[in-house]
Amino acid sequence: MYKKLLFLAFTIFFISNSYSQLNVSYHQSNLPSIGVGYEISERLTPELRLGTDQFISEMSLEAVLTYKFLKKEDYEFYGGLGARINLIEGIVVPIGFNFYPFEEKKFGFHIEATPILLDADILRGSFGIRYRFL
Repeated sequence: MYKKLLFLAFTIFFISNSYSQLNVSYHQSNLPSIGVGYEISERLTPELRLGTDQFISEMSLEAVLTYKFLKKEDYEFYGGLGARINLIEGIVVPIGFNFYPFEEKKFGFHIEATPILLDADILRGSFGIRYRFL
């Protein structure tokens, strides 16, 4: 089931090209990750995340699709759904806040709470940075 959700996320990630805004992020937590996202509309963003700070054999891949419920010039509030495979597998439900405090809205910060459900039942809290290639 997780692999089907990951395949769906990859498909959405690579097929879409209407709005297209690439971004990269780093999530610092007890399960840190780096991510690459691609905004396919002003509110919808699939993101692929790779677990970091682990042995290569234990790295996890996470695919999420987020929707921005509140989108302003300086901040965004989002929620989403996705899947995580390899180490600590399960369904992920990220809920977060992006903040872009600088005049040029490329670089920003984020905080996120992400329950990892089914096999794990973990609540992961993270903070980090995000860069958008506008």
